[in-house]
Amino acid sequence: MTDKPADPELFYKHHIFICTNVRPEGHPRSSCSARAESVGGVEKMRGYMREKAKQMGIESIRCNAAGCLDRCEFGPNMVIYPEGVWYHYENTADIDEILETHVKNGGRVERLILQPDQLPPKH
Repeated sequence: MTDKPADPELFYKHHIFICTNVRPEGHPRSSCSARAESVGGVEKMRGYMREKAKQMGIESIRCNAAGCLDRCEFGPNMVIYPEGVWYHYENTADIDEILETHVKNGGRVERLILQPDQLPPKH
């Protein structure tokens, strides 16, 4: 049996993918962009997260825009790697809590976590 080579050290300690997908108005699944309009849109929230992380002194983080993450019914959402934890957020206070609890302190914001087996709400 051969030993698997070690993975390289992480370039970023945390890599956050924030869904910025846009679908046509009235699409049955909606989109993260449409669901975030009440808070100024997903791009505004992504920019807020980047600036807030800087203000908090969080280093080695990357907040990228992502295309569809295919969990539209729970949006707006994001996934944080390397842990692979998915979050729903609704406002800047949620983003602050995710940054403080998960990214800075290594905990989890249980009330915002999306579970892998979580089913979309029935309409």
